[in-house]
Amino acid sequence: MPHARISSSLLAALLATAASANAAPAAPDLTRQQPQIKKILAEISPKRIEGYVAKLVSFGTRHTMSETESDTRGIGAARRWIKAELERCGAGSKLQVAFDSHVAPVSARISRPTEIVNVVATLPGSQEASKDRIYVTSGHYDSRVSDVMNYTADAPGANDDASGTAAIMELACVMSKYKFDATLVFMAVAAEEQGLLGARHWATQARQKNLNIAGMFTNDIIGSSRADNGKVDNKQVRLFSQSIPATKEMSEAVRQLVATGGDSDSLSRQLARHTKEQGERYVKDFKVSVIHRADRYLRGGDHMPFLEQGYAALRFTEPAEDFSHQHQDLRTENGKVYGDLIEFNDVDYIAKVTRVNAAALASLALAPAAPQQVKLRTDKLTNDSTLVWQANPEPDVAGYRIVWRETTAANWQGAKWVGNVTEATVDLSKDNVFFGVQAVDKDGNVSVATYPMPQR
Repeated sequence: MPHARISSSLLAALLATAASANAAPAAPDLTRQQPQIKKILAEISPKRIEGYVAKLVSFGTRHTMSETESDTRGIGAARRWIKAELERCGAGSKLQVAFDSHVAPVSARISRPTEIVNVVATLPGSQEASKDRIYVTSGHYDSRVSDVMNYTADAPGANDDASGTAAIMELACVMSKYKFDATLVFMAVAAEEQGLLGARHWATQARQKNLNIAGMFTNDIIGSSRADNGKVDNKQVRLFSQSIPATKEMSEAVRQLVATGGDSDSLSRQLARHTKEQGERYVKDFKVSVIHRADRYLRGGDHMPFLEQGYAALRFTEPAEDFSHQHQDLRTENGKVYGDLIEFNDVDYIAKVTRVNAAALASLALAPAAPQQVKLRTDKLTNDSTLVWQANPEPDVAGYRIVWRETTAANWQGAKWVGNVTEATVDLSKDNVFFGVQAVDKDGNVSVATYPMPQR
């Protein structure tokens, strides 16, 4: 019986079909802006932010040890107003607003036992597999003048940090109208100026409760686009990001980071890469400048207690500070005005930073969790690289992608969609690049990348 002949065109079609059957399913569109995130950013209002700052300034001083009984002056009036405003704007949503308080004993910056009260607004996640994953954003609502112990003088704190407090209030009010897979927490914290006491209490409690804090932002001094030399820069924000976690003891995971050269692939650095990517994706003509340092030189903020507890945490701060408008007694000397006054704020700039926060938070809370148990196989000497990981629990995961960059690069430079698998090989040498693995859902929301540890 003669052999049947197959035309070249039919053979090509059969080979293409076979190749397609073995190929990874098409990736979701990762370039499309998510409609929900676009709507959130469009709703952020500079006018409302300006109103929040003005109201906070109107309390005269918000020093941690200031008046608590008055309804018009002092930190007590400020925290009650913040709580009431969050309750008002979150009415009809699932936003839960509460005080979180503890009593701080006498210390270097506390002259008498003082109640420290954070205002915490929680928006619970709606997906069963993700609701225990939490993202926190904060601003501190206390203020000070030149003498950190002076709790009677006027301390408007318009930039430091009514700007950050206004940002988190606007975020809570706008984002509470929407649903997210993961849980969002918006915090106005107290006693930052007295030693990060409010944030430290909350972060310590979170660790004791074993809460899954997948990322934390603090917004501290995001109010001005004008530097002390008069130069205006309203097109970028600094994002401070720690490398090796500042825990008391080096964990085995950190040892492996150091051993494989991944000291720029800490949880905080991975969070910073994601925040930069999403912030610049949604807020056009605005740069998120990642600073490879936990904070400004030998200084700190409310993200530090979260770092101490081993959580990924970052700080947003304006590009160049004017120190005559921070921690200053209100005065005029030689024609120069000193003090943290509202007229030195740039409300449109605060709104831009708030939108970067919103883009990052929303994309994180809509996306799957970062993949777990990511390993780079080292059992064979090869010039390609095989990565393995644990499957994500979320029901809407579409698959995974592998990202990489040169060892001298700060941000991801390449990516490969590998489909809904838990092992993939890339034709790149593990010795020459850094890898990460990301989970992607069916809507194209992408997780933070996870750095692979060696698997022998």
